[in-house]
Amino acid sequence: MCEECGCSINHKEDTHKEVVIFKKVLEKNDHQAEENRRHFEEHGVFAINLMSSPGAGKTSLLERTIELMKDLRIGVIEGDLETDRDAQRIRAKGAPAVQISTGSACHLDAFMVHKGIHDLPLEELDLVFIENVGNLVCPASYDVGAHMNVVLLSVVEGDDKPEKYPVMFKGAQLMVITKIDLLPFVDFNIERAINSARKVNPHMDIIRLSAKTGEGMEDWLDYIRFKVRAYKRALV
Repeated sequence: MCEECGCSINHKEDTHKEVVIFKKVLEKNDHQAEENRRHFEEHGVFAINLMSSPGAGKTSLLERTIELMKDLRIGVIEGDLETDRDAQRIRAKGAPAVQISTGSACHLDAFMVHKGIHDLPLEELDLVFIENVGNLVCPASYDVGAHMNVVLLSVVEGDDKPEKYPVMFKGAQLMVITKIDLLPFVDFNIERAINSARKVNPHMDIIRLSAKTGEGMEDWLDYIRFKVRAYKRALV
């Protein structure tokens, strides 16, 4: 259990003091998140916060994106409790990557991302992905300074996750249903998953894909390109 975020509060016995402290933590975090966004914008970089449960395919999606999207210069900030394996995978694809080891923290916060920003060559990038710690709860509470939140839902997780973890899905602009190549082997109904997401967030965009087979990847790449172009036009 993380001692820095809301999951450490015992909601059956929480005290006013604990709630006040948590609110102050979020206020400081939000201030730093705005600073992070300004820093990205000074360099014309669009930042995307990728969130999901562990094993939903965030790193695999980034690897395939880097392979296919040669028209945009991509950097990655990786968040994990321990090890730099994901950052190594990203670097192997030719993109700069910074690993943030959170220790006991079950999420990235704006201060951690701020450190990562300064270890990336922003002047050479168009797009930065922030791969958050695998967790469908705590990362939803923390603004990291991205311009867009994306949540991944893999078909091996169950099609009712959006309603079970509504905060994560409410705060996302896009849901990506991943690993659709496994649909014949799992009990997952895409329409039920979409309906579940729409109940929580009626305005959420939805893409379905497989990073392994490539099915749906063009939809993802076109969507990201559109968002980056719109962002850069707005900066002029």
